[in-house]
Amino acid sequence: MEKLTAKQARFVEEYLVDLNATQAAIRAGYSESTSYSIGQRLLKNVEIQKAITAAREKQQQRTEITADRVLEEYAKIAFFDPRKLFTADGGIKPVQYWDDDVAAVIGGLDVVEISDDGEMIGRVKKLKLIDKKGALDSIGKHLGMFVDRTELSGRDGEAIVISDAERSAKVAGLLAMAKARKDGK
Repeated sequence: MEKLTAKQARFVEEYLVDLNATQAAIRAGYSESTSYSIGQRLLKNVEIQKAITAAREKQQQRTEITADRVLEEYAKIAFFDPRKLFTADGGIKPVQYWDDDVAAVIGGLDVVEISDDGEMIGRVKKLKLIDKKGALDSIGKHLGMFVDRTELSGRDGEAIVISDAERSAKVAGLLAMAKARKDGK
């Protein structure tokens, strides 16, 4: 593996911050006016790609954040049963009785402080759960279930065939629309 220059190594470090090649190039010391093209060129460099891959693997090991772990957290949210939040009489379970799966789906809570013989006691008044649909959408995208497609064929998957006259008419129409826009009409 070829050694990266100091600027290239810095680009790799900066790219991992936000995965934005343009900003990484600027922060690494490249010219702001050419940062977009430099960032794109650097991302195509095989040695830089290897360095980014190696750094991301180290980052995943260090933080223990892997694609599997993220998917597991999404699954906790997506498939959470809200009945786990409540006691048999319908009240909200006290926080100390929540298991990890319950705690993972809580996006926010309001606690009311109540004075009981001079002692302050906290009670959960309102819960906000993390967006279940968002988690399901993220899982579906990860699994390739929602592929955006544009149909580029005719009926029954056959090619779309248009005559030269139809093609000429469409081109003439587009040119007329472009001219009208240019003329401000």
